[in-house]
Amino acid sequence: MSLPRSSSAGPPAAGASEADATAAARPAHTLDDQLLYDQIGAAAAAIRGRWTSVPRVGLILGTGLGRFASLIETDARIPYADIPHFAASTVASHTGQLVCGRLGGVPLVALEGRVHFYEGYTMRQVTFPVRVIKALGAETLIATNAAGAMNLDYELADVVIVDDHINLMPDNPLRGFNDDRLGPRFPDMSAPYDRELTNVARQAATELGVPTRTGVFVAVPGPNLETRAEYRMLRNLGADIVGMSTVPEVIVAAHAGLRTLVLSIVTDLCDPDSLEPATLEKMLAVAERGAGHLERLIPRIVAHLGP
Repeated sequence: MSLPRSSSAGPPAAGASEADATAAARPAHTLDDQLLYDQIGAAAAAIRGRWTSVPRVGLILGTGLGRFASLIETDARIPYADIPHFAASTVASHTGQLVCGRLGGVPLVALEGRVHFYEGYTMRQVTFPVRVIKALGAETLIATNAAGAMNLDYELADVVIVDDHINLMPDNPLRGFNDDRLGPRFPDMSAPYDRELTNVARQAATELGVPTRTGVFVAVPGPNLETRAEYRMLRNLGADIVGMSTVPEVIVAAHAGLRTLVLSIVTDLCDPDSLEPATLEKMLAVAERGAGHLERLIPRIVAHLGP
């Protein structure tokens, strides 16, 4: 019978590797966390086996936005099932494949669909693709999503440039042992949304005539939509839009040192005084309209990053 590893195991023996030193510092209940770094490496290696370019950008395509992938000069399409440790999306509107190629000459990888906490996955699984994007060499993350609007000035299919967020998720992707190879124990969140990229997005939208807003995104666990009282609460907290994704990915992106931009499409209006039933079919139809705006806007933003 083996004894549990002590959290005060002391310094590693002479000649021990960095990985050994990291493992020795782990308390017993976090030993499984030592797998994360290796899992990221295995996933990145599998992708490099089919696409050898180094991406400048990682792009997450949210609900109803999968058609954007058709704009990418594609070198490889890799189903998530072919990438070690990638979780499979169970949402019908999320294709579940990694698209590797170039957009306007800029090498990038695009997640055609994401997985969500409400699907039953852990926060580590939800955010694992962001870790892999970083491991592949990307410096910037652009994430998109569909969101409901509590701000009554917003209209359907508006693009919202997110400049801050409120996290109401019941778990945090950084909870547990911190592997310093992936990022600091206490990452700063004073500006998780890159201000330069936010300004670039605003300017590009103005030049293209794309209707945009700037606002605060609040993340909730889902999968049910909110009640009238909950929409009032979220609005009183200072949120403009609400969704069931993205914030965990942004937290991990900040931890990993990725510059981050988030663009949301308003797919339903959440006025508690005149709330109408929302269906996935209705939201997808509006997302299709908003996708047209992003198809014009994102290439201009990516072009700013250079080849």
